[in-house]
Amino acid sequence: MRRLLQRLSTPGATVALVALLLAFGLIGARAIWDPDEGRYTNVALTMLDTGNFVDLSRHHESGHWTKPPLTYWAIAASLATFGPTPAAARLTSALAFLACTWLAWRIARRLQPGSEATAALVFATMLLPFGAANLVTTDFLLAACQAVAMLGWVEARFGEPERRGRWLLLMWMGFAAGFMTKGPPAMLPLLAIAAMQWLAPAPRARRSRAAWAGVLVFALLALPWYLVVVLRHEGLLAYFLGTEVVARLASDKLHRNPEWYGWLLVYGPTLALGSLPWTGAFWRALRSGVGRLRAWRDAAVRQHEAPHLLLLAWLGLPLLVFCLARSRLPLYLLPLFVPIALLVARQRFLEGRALPRWRWLAVWVGLLLALRLATALWPSRHDASRWAEELTSRAQGPVDEVVFVEDTARYGLHLHMHTSVEKISVEAKPESAFGAEYDSDFAGELAERERAIWVTKAPLFPELRERARAIGFELQPLGEPYEGRIIFRARSLDDAGR
Repeated sequence: MRRLLQRLSTPGATVALVALLLAFGLIGARAIWDPDEGRYTNVALTMLDTGNFVDLSRHHESGHWTKPPLTYWAIAASLATFGPTPAAARLTSALAFLACTWLAWRIARRLQPGSEATAALVFATMLLPFGAANLVTTDFLLAACQAVAMLGWVEARFGEPERRGRWLLLMWMGFAAGFMTKGPPAMLPLLAIAAMQWLAPAPRARRSRAAWAGVLVFALLALPWYLVVVLRHEGLLAYFLGTEVVARLASDKLHRNPEWYGWLLVYGPTLALGSLPWTGAFWRALRSGVGRLRAWRDAAVRQHEAPHLLLLAWLGLPLLVFCLARSRLPLYLLPLFVPIALLVARQRFLEGRALPRWRWLAVWVGLLLALRLATALWPSRHDASRWAEELTSRAQGPVDEVVFVEDTARYGLHLHMHTSVEKISVEAKPESAFGAEYDSDFAGELAERERAIWVTKAPLFPELRERARAIGFELQPLGEPYEGRIIFRARSLDDAGR
């Protein structure tokens, strides 16, 4: 018993306990929030409803091709195993959070022995990773895949030479999983690897043919799904390259802070606030790196300080790409918080600082969990469960589908009401076969005569009523407006006259 208590009192056990508490504490307290969480869970549930795990769709009539399938597969597996609940939907992010925490530990043990517990603790307690662990998103799974890939490269570069080939295979497997999670952005850490090969190349004895075998493994794991769907859907390749790659990099088409100063507005606060409570140590680590730039002109110094150089390249080069790209969102930086944690741990190690006092740590963990609880209790218009309660109370019968007419579709209703969700336009609009905003049009949807409940903005309802009457349908409002929306049923005038 005494030995067990001694093991539980070690830094490693304490860090593990903190990470588990932050990953799973109150994981299901908050309902699914639209739009992002609702969209991801909706696609995963549509997979389970249709049995089609290859062709991604948000509705049986409409495809959804903005992300590759790995995140949706993981969410669908969790929902199928544990049931359609918010906690099950977020399990993938929580597990990815734990994986990144452990990977920070493992990489720190190689690059700066003695700092591993600090690196893991820093990652687990930083504000952005903690917050993202309770979100349904692709970004945490991507972060874990990239960290796996970088662990492989770090071990191949700095570890035992005889195992270099195995670690390079792991690197390419990590990149393949990342490519199946978010496409080309998964490969950004390769910029750091290429920079290291130029600035501080590995000794010749460490070079291996396994790199080419790894590229083959990457192709076998990452490319088959893309090949299948591109062959099935004519024009999909052009959509992938034109919208999901070029538009995100070079145009303002997606309206995600494309202004020349957008990078500062989005990524400045993300780095400063997202790294709390370790922002001070992070800033000192950056200043230390800048201070070494002149010394790094010497190749011998670069070789000697290669671990430090790697961490700065791993953080700085992908960050530069994110700043130059015209599509900018805070969670794009989430994978960079692994090298941030490693830099902070290295800085504290060199300063002779041990892990923080456990009383201080307990207070911070308590504040984080209190923040998660407050978020769950805070009334929000994004809360899909509130919409589900309101629609169910008014439906007065079975609901096959919830139809939003030229309004934001609350896809979280798919999980909370166990029904499909559709977004339609008033008039038929010619749209691209991929990335279309609407699934159908008003007249076409009425003709399907499904047991649907409809939602539209109040000012639009009189026009819809007139259009419905003109084609033989009557719209029946269900109660008073809710959140400025009219909730209604539609029935055929022929049926009403019988």
